[in-house]
Amino acid sequence: MGKVFVLMFLGLLIIMSCAVAGNMDEENFSELDELESFDVEENEVYPFEMLSIERGGRIMVNVDSFGADGNGNSDDTEAFVKAWSTACSTPNSAFLVPTGRTYLVNATRFTGPCADKLIIQIDGKIVAPDEPKNWDPNSPRNWLDFSNLTGVLFQGHGVIDGSGSKWWEASCKKNKSNPCRGAPTAFTINSSSAVRVKGLTIQNSQQMHFVISQSDSVTISDITVSSPEDSPNTDGIHISKSTNVAIQDCKIGTGDDCISIVNSSSAIKMKRIYCGPGHGISIGSLGKDSSIGIVTKVALDTAFIRGTMNGLRIKTWQGGSGYVKSVRFQNVQMVNVSNPIIIDQYYCDSPTTCQNQTSAVKISQIMYKNISGTSKSPKAMKFACSDTVPCRNIVLSNVNLESEDGNVETYCHSAQGFGHGVVHPSADCLSGQDNNFLAGLAKSSREDDILHTEL
Repeated sequence: MGKVFVLMFLGLLIIMSCAVAGNMDEENFSELDELESFDVEENEVYPFEMLSIERGGRIMVNVDSFGADGNGNSDDTEAFVKAWSTACSTPNSAFLVPTGRTYLVNATRFTGPCADKLIIQIDGKIVAPDEPKNWDPNSPRNWLDFSNLTGVLFQGHGVIDGSGSKWWEASCKKNKSNPCRGAPTAFTINSSSAVRVKGLTIQNSQQMHFVISQSDSVTISDITVSSPEDSPNTDGIHISKSTNVAIQDCKIGTGDDCISIVNSSSAIKMKRIYCGPGHGISIGSLGKDSSIGIVTKVALDTAFIRGTMNGLRIKTWQGGSGYVKSVRFQNVQMVNVSNPIIIDQYYCDSPTTCQNQTSAVKISQIMYKNISGTSKSPKAMKFACSDTVPCRNIVLSNVNLESEDGNVETYCHSAQGFGHGVVHPSADCLSGQDNNFLAGLAKSSREDDILHTEL
């Protein structure tokens, strides 16, 4: 009778726990469900009809008309500044960089606000000065910087080329005897909203290629970003302090992260991304120098990642605070990727050893769904989480990662979650808090059953 009572009691607890767990899942992953829709309508962030620059009575503001030589050797900066001033102040205008010519432009800030319905049409090639020693000291971290814009369209089949080879050679990551210094970002959109960027090629940046900072409602589509695999710190698209950013149909291959998402960013959608070479698609790094890092509501749907150092990565420094939550990676194929799935709360990109610290950026509600491909390393999945701030609610659904050279495995440290459907390599090392609680409770009840048979 005592055993029957104990079994009934355990059964009731399990039912109650499952009900609670169901409620917890519904609560914890409701935000992930909101990220199911990835398609972005043409007019979702661009608030007016997208007209060809040849139609609709658009006023053409050609940089050549302001004295640009377009021979790739003469400095065309002044002509670009004058043309911008006119285009920005003229309603229904197009700032035109014409095809078939190469324009040498120094570090320049293109500032708004501008008149309505401005189009920036880049069909030619814009190149940066190639000598770091001659760079404008007043703009050490920017080359082409666009700020305070609303409802602007960047489009064309032109090229933005950062001429970065000498900057790379001067990097401490290429040669440890060099001092560690920052370098310019090729193309920046800052403090702007309702901006669309379509069709451009950005290549050979001095450091980061394309930065979106402190902006809202930005759509990027059909962009190509490229630099050599060994070019240091050349992130493809970098998102910081921005919301409602959509990246679609882009091909990115660089010497660093294809896409990186850092602090104070939310509602980031990525779809149909080709990544490689590079360091993969990353959230972070976050928490450096005991800082607060917050990233929420990130969704990637449909990506092909080839020959990269990492695939899908979340990276945080010890000593930070804040959180990363509500992240969904789905429909991703990888080929020959060193670390296909990785969460690293011990990230340390420093010439000196990072000290162990107890505080950490909290990571939770992370879903990997329909992920397949080949791993270059034995650890196809790695969840290296903080002892004091464990990773929670990691979900693996239909994950199949193989190795061409042998067996693969999953590494877990202080990581809690569960698998659903096919999960290979097995992720049994993910601990479940509720399961541990029930197991402990069952063990305790069995001991009570043995010791107190009179019940």
